[in-house]
Amino acid sequence: MKARLFRLLKNKYFFTLVAFAVWMLMFDQNKYDNQMRLQSSLKKLEAQKAFFISEIEQNKKMSEALLSDTALMEKYAREKYLMKRPDEVVYVVVPVKN
Repeated sequence: MKARLFRLLKNKYFFTLVAFAVWMLMFDQNKYDNQMRLQSSLKKLEAQKAFFISEIEQNKKMSEALLSDTALMEKYAREKYLMKRPDEVVYVVVPVKN
């Protein structure tokens, strides 16, 4: 068993393979922890991309609905921008957080 291990350690190809593996895992620019960090960053960015694509679709639908329906446009302006008619008084009720 010792002779086989000694012969394996003496083999230049095995030594080169081990040195290459250590170099790639520890010292190279593409080392393992950098790759894992980049992979997790990529997953986060893909999730953000999917979120923003769905938000864009919702905004497009809302924009088309607002341009075609004046009642919806008035409701949206009243709720979002607190607009009112000249003879109205608007009271804003803000919920209290405990």
